[in-house]
Amino acid sequence: MKRIGYLFEQAFTLDALYQAWADASRGKRGKRATLEFARNLGSNIESLHQELHAGIYKPQQYTQFMVYEPKPRTIYAPAFRDLVVQHAIYRLIYPIFNRTFIDQSYACRKGKGTHAAADYAQKALRASAPNSYLLQMDIKRFFYSIDRAVLRTQIERQIKDKRFVDVMMQFADYGQPVGIPIGNLLSQTYALIYLNPLDHFIKRNLGARRYCRYVDDFVIFGWTRERCLAALSSIVAFLRDTLNLGLSRYSLHKVKRGLNFVGYRTWQSTRFVRKHSLYAFTKAAKSGAVEAAISILGHAAKTASKHHLLTTLKEHFHDLFIRLPKTYRRSYHALPQTA
Repeated sequence: MKRIGYLFEQAFTLDALYQAWADASRGKRGKRATLEFARNLGSNIESLHQELHAGIYKPQQYTQFMVYEPKPRTIYAPAFRDLVVQHAIYRLIYPIFNRTFIDQSYACRKGKGTHAAADYAQKALRASAPNSYLLQMDIKRFFYSIDRAVLRTQIERQIKDKRFVDVMMQFADYGQPVGIPIGNLLSQTYALIYLNPLDHFIKRNLGARRYCRYVDDFVIFGWTRERCLAALSSIVAFLRDTLNLGLSRYSLHKVKRGLNFVGYRTWQSTRFVRKHSLYAFTKAAKSGAVEAAISILGHAAKTASKHHLLTTLKEHFHDLFIRLPKTYRRSYHALPQTA
């Protein structure tokens, strides 16, 4: 495959940096860091342009904080000026790498996401014999275990512009010997790049027709137990020898038992949101947080849980129920009575 060059010159023109600022500001215009950068927009863009082209640009120190759902993680939030540079990079590299990804890689891609992943998983379940098996795997401490030397090699297979790759790799380093920071815009793309060889290995070398992945959670559908076990051994070896990664867990069971994947409990016949979403919905209802409740209702849109959630609001939190958009209140009467 022909490698692409001259990306530094395209990414870091004044016009490109201005467009990157517009992208970084979208949905954040009211935030302090965004307002401060915009207050002296011209000089800030010019400063970034000069630093990048002089080869002296360095990202500022991350702001660190903890999140605890769905599991404890340290988030590394970049300074706004560094987010602008990341958007300038992202606008060029996303189409380059996106064309190399398989269709069934669903995280952080345009037109994909959790709903599309859940739809595919249920379709794969329905296409598999009920007594066949599925193999679901999860990678141990994925973001914190990425080998940055391997990541750079993967990037350089597509991009031959060293100056550009040097800037890219500054956003992979966060002061630890291995891993990449959770919280960067580019970390999402780096995660896609890093596990892309795994997807192709499973699809091509192992011959998995029904397979999907969301970040570090991936599933093979519809094989015999023996074939799943053989694949598991091959995948463990591939992760260890090629990507310096290991599994944190795996599940091997019959298709008719369904699976927990991308926030849903899914079977061939139906789908429910997971218990955590039910807990979060009740918490939002008790506090009167209508936006949070609507978000969870959107998550439950194609599930048998939707009517249960709407019934909970109507019967126990009626004041919140009448604050919902009309489409939700109308759908309450149209949906089947499924708990």
